[in-house]
Order: sequence, then structure tokens, then C-alpha cells
Amino acid sequence: MKVIAVIGTGYVGLVTGTCFADAGNIVICVDVDKEKIEKLNRGIVPIYEPGLKEMIDRSMRAGRLHFTTDVANAVKDSEIIFIAVGTPEAEDGSANLSYLFQASEDIAKNMNGKYKVVVCKSTVPPGTTQKIKEIIQTHYQGEFDIAMNPEFLKEGAAIKDFVYPDRVVVGTETEKAKQIMAEIYKPFTVKSNQIIFMNIPSAELTKLASNFHLATRISASNFIANICDKTGADYNEVRRGIGSDSRIGDKFLYAGVGFGGSCFPKDLKDMQHIAKQFDVDSSLPDAVINVNEKQKKIIVEKILAHFNGDVNGKTISLLGLAFKPQTDDIREAPSITIINELLKHGANVKVYDPEAMENIKKLFGDKIAYCGDMYETLNDSDAKVLLTEWMEFRNPDLHNVKDLMNENSLVVFDGRNQFDAEEFKKHGFEYYGIGRR
Repeated sequence: MKVIAVIGTGYVGLVTGTCFADAGNIVICVDVDKEKIEKLNRGIVPIYEPGLKEMIDRSMRAGRLHFTTDVANAVKDSEIIFIAVGTPEAEDGSANLSYLFQASEDIAKNMNGKYKVVVCKSTVPPGTTQKIKEIIQTHYQGEFDIAMNPEFLKEGAAIKDFVYPDRVVVGTETEKAKQIMAEIYKPFTVKSNQIIFMNIPSAELTKLASNFHLATRISASNFIANICDKTGADYNEVRRGIGSDSRIGDKFLYAGVGFGGSCFPKDLKDMQHIAKQFDVDSSLPDAVINVNEKQKKIIVEKILAHFNGDVNGKTISLLGLAFKPQTDDIREAPSITIINELLKHGANVKVYDPEAMENIKKLFGDKIAYCGDMYETLNDSDAKVLLTEWMEFRNPDLHNVKDLMNENSLVVFDGRNQFDAEEFKKHGFEYYGIGRR
């Protein structure tokens, strides 16, 4: 058992602290947001993530998980300190590291002479962890080590990803820090090859490189799907053909309305900035971002084409607002671009999402209509549009859908290629997918 402090109770910090506490450690989660800490102490979790609230409740009852704004005592009492604060996009596209460096200074000023390991968990460009070390050395003369431990958590499956990781990447400088990190991750790394040690700059870049590769696969898939739309090829068949190649594999080959979330867009822009900083050609991340931004408007182009360029006064129903299922996160979500485009063309927009409704209300207010379920959204609708592949949307009662929608406009736009096109056609619907015949 270790005493661990986690600075920052955002998505990464909260999941990290909770999982370490569930593994038997004493964890102190710190945040400057007093309201958030008060809510967490009352059992109110600020994000939707399957299984997280139950795990928080269990560890709090057992006395292993604590939430506080008192960074001084958290740092003094802990053996390992994780920094998991946000690194949002700055105006120039780089990562804004001001919160990270402030947290580093706060840690340094409250260290008490006992050896500690300070671990950067935030996503940062290479060289950042070294700057953390330099900040601490400016304010503290005692013994400590630094480490870099990037997160690979998928929203909607974060608990599973932490408890049963594909791999744990750790960058260290000393054998002592390596042993401590191996010890705290032992409950989660049953196989010896699950934890990968490397130098710190390599660990920093591994996170950015992973997201860059995954985002590139998505944009490449959407690029190919758009060619399918023009040539009569079916992307679902093409995907199976290329995915069966062992050199390529079948992951992240699905076409759709583009990616969103807090990681891919921000990390791609950070990669752009890093490339320019070191005079490396950035045309590849430039292209990935460009394809994705255009892809967010593809479904609107299909809607406009179907209605001969005029959706003024038409009621368009959007199913799914979060950037992916099993989360309430709408950051960089394609739904935001699509709603704005439809409103610009004079459409009436009705929306439903199982978890993201409150977040989308903060953006659009009374400009759009909010519904209680999928079928309410489709009532008197001229078009059904799937944007997020929540499980509850995948097998609709098509008899009911047909009765609810405008009988003169039975059309579905499948932005995630989830539906059986032939089944919709049998019920009298026109069907549009992404790259499908």
C-alpha cells in the first residue's frame, strides 16, 4: 500500500486516483475547484463514465479515497504525486502548460524532505517533464525523482482500460523510481510485458504518437469512404477487405462523420506545433486535421443534396450528440458542427442523447429542441440522422419510426454506418450511409 496524491480531478485524474484507491492504496485527490471537491465529497461525480461512481463510493466508504483542495497536506502525506491537470490547446495550437507548471511549483513548495516520486500523467510535448524537474529543483533541495506515465484511457471504457491495460508506459531516470512505479502498477500488470519502461522524452512522445496514428487511420478511412460514395464501391466491403490484412488489422477503420473528443484534435494540433518547432514537415498532421474537419460536414452535404439544397423549415432529428458512446463529452464533437450548419440553412433541429443533453444545452440554449428519447425526437420529423452509435439506437422499431416521421419524407442518414440499409429500404425509407451503396 502506498499513499498517493493526484493533482487534478478531471477525467484522467479522477479515474487514475479512483483505480489506485480501489487497488488498496490511500489516495488523496486535489483540485483548486472547491465546488467540484464539495460535490465529490457528497458522492456527486462530475463526469459520466460507466462504473466510476460505484468505484468512488466503494473506496470512499473504505476510507481509501479522499478529495480536498489542500495541496499542502496532500503533498506532505504522499509518497507518489501524480500531476493530472489539463493541458488545453493554446492559441498557437501548442499545449497550454501553465496549469502543469503551476502545479509543479505548488508541489515543490510543500515537499517535506522525504523522498517522493513526482509523476507527470498529463499529455505533454517532449521536454516538459524535464521542465517540471527544473521547477521543483528551483524551490526544493531535497531528494526526489520524476517520471512520465502517459494515460491511454478511452472515454466510455476508462475503468477497464486502467484495470486491464494493453500496456503501461513509464519514463524514468533512476532505478529507484522504476521500482516504485512497477510496484504501484503490479495489480494491473499481471503479464511482465504489460509495463514498458523507457526514457522520459520517449514516454512523452508515445502518447502523442499513439493518438496521431489512430486519428490518421480514421481520416484515411473517411477519405476512402468518400471515394466509395463517388464510385459505387461499398466501404463496408472495402473495410473488411483491408482489415483482414495482418499488416493493417481491423481496428479504427470505421468511416463516419469524423472524430472529436478532448484528445485527438488537441494532440494532432500539438503534433503540428512540435513539427514546426523542430523544423519537421507537418503536412501529414495537417492533412489528417483537414480531412476530419471536412468530414464533419459530409452528412450535412448529403442532407442538402437529398432536399435539393433547401432544408429551410425542415425538421431534422439528430440521434447522438456526444463525440462517442458511453460518455457525455461533446468537446470537438461532430454534432456541434452539424447543428450549426443545419441552423445556418434554416432547419428546425431536434436532438436526443442518453447522456450529453445538458452539455449541448449549454452551447445551443433554445435554438434547438430537446427530446426525452429517440422516438420523441422522430415525431413529425423530415429526416433521421444518426451521429453517435449508442446501443439503444441500433435496433429501432421501424414500424413505429415510420408512423412517427413525416410520411412524405422517410429518409435516414446513417453517420456511423450502423444500420441495416436493406431493412430500412424494405420499410419504405431512403437510406444514406458513409461510403455505402
